[in-house]
Amino acid sequence: MSYYQQQHGTSSGSRTTARRNFEFGRTYVVRPKGKHQATIIWLHGLGDNGSSISQLMESLPLLNVKWICPTAPIRPVALLGGFPCTAWFDRGEISEGGTDDWEGLDASAAHIANLLSTEPADVKLGIGGFSMGAATAIYSATCFALGKYGNGSPYTVNLRAVVGLSGWLPGARVLQNKIERSNEAVRRAASLPILLCHGNCDDVVPYNDGEKSSTYLSSSGFRCVAFKSYDGYNRIDPNLPFTILDI
Repeated sequence: MSYYQQQHGTSSGSRTTARRNFEFGRTYVVRPKGKHQATIIWLHGLGDNGSSISQLMESLPLLNVKWICPTAPIRPVALLGGFPCTAWFDRGEISEGGTDDWEGLDASAAHIANLLSTEPADVKLGIGGFSMGAATAIYSATCFALGKYGNGSPYTVNLRAVVGLSGWLPGARVLQNKIERSNEAVRRAASLPILLCHGNCDDVVPYNDGEKSSTYLSSSGFRCVAFKSYDGYNRIDPNLPFTILDI
């Protein structure tokens, strides 16, 4: 599936429009073995794919959850010196002050929302992910609160939970100011449970980045944020999504 993102620039005083084309890979689905009560999109990390994630989710003892495991587009990644691989957005240095690829983030968040848009109305909807996938999931949480993507297009999915493992919050420093401008954004932020988990020996996404992300979310009005640390590297606890969705 492709996603087109308008990009505006100026040249010699004139306004020009370029269009970026994001080609998303295959989406894998793990059907619930019991009653379908929740649908969770799980987002892989940098260089991974939806197939490996679906195999992992297949093994989790969550009988009432449908898992949707999409694959990110293949794109050059600055962090890897421009080497192309599957990535939800472009990224240079993984740090609080790093530059965010808002177009890539919006494209991925919109793709994820589109996958959730056809789910039954009585099913709870959640997004989770690992590393860069976690960052994309958390960014989706901010879009839900604000009611729009970074480009201003409306965000219409009714999220019920977000889970991020070994991730970070894109745009952390400006989030509070954005949410405080709207009473509706404040209300929506306060209603969304978010669970962040991080290994204290993570040498790819620093533990402090995960911890600070939790702090930024809480100070921005997300009142149901839980942060869980693990010794060593992060792992997927099969009870985490189960608990936060209350199913």
